[in-house]
Amino acid sequence: MQFLHCKTRPMTIRTIQLSSPIGNIEICGDESAIHYVSFVDNKEPETGEYFPILEEAKKQLEQYFAGKLKKFTVPFKQEGTTFQQDVWEQLSMIPYGRTSSYIEIARKISNEKSVRAVGATNGRNNLLIIVPCHRIIGQRGELSGYVAGVWRKKWLLDHEAGIAHGVQKLF
Repeated sequence: MQFLHCKTRPMTIRTIQLSSPIGNIEICGDESAIHYVSFVDNKEPETGEYFPILEEAKKQLEQYFAGKLKKFTVPFKQEGTTFQQDVWEQLSMIPYGRTSSYIEIARKISNEKSVRAVGATNGRNNLLIIVPCHRIIGQRGELSGYVAGVWRKKWLLDHEAGIAHGVQKLF
């Protein structure tokens, strides 16, 4: 799954980057909300022209990686169908340091037959980490795919488990 890169968005969208322990992160948003958070291969030169909300998102992500933040409060928005919005809302409700599965999310939105659609929606999440799609694992507890790489998913889950439960490695 390829995400829509911020540069193809309208001019009101601005971008900031963050170096994290698992790669460079691009954060895009407008004056009122974050619209895109993803890992990028190359760190681009910073222009210094940011909306304050981008600085806040960067600060919250830095706190997350430092183990000091468990729930994001920065306003965010991503476009999608009612079904997709319901799935992303359920992803946002998975507690820090915990995991869920596609079937559990499908049950929570009262649509148990939508497991594949839940998986597809999880893969279309444009707000990595902030909408914690990395917290979705296989029904039997195995690591399942992650658009930013399974190794990053493992790192994020281990990071959260270590802080939330004092567990060094989850997988």
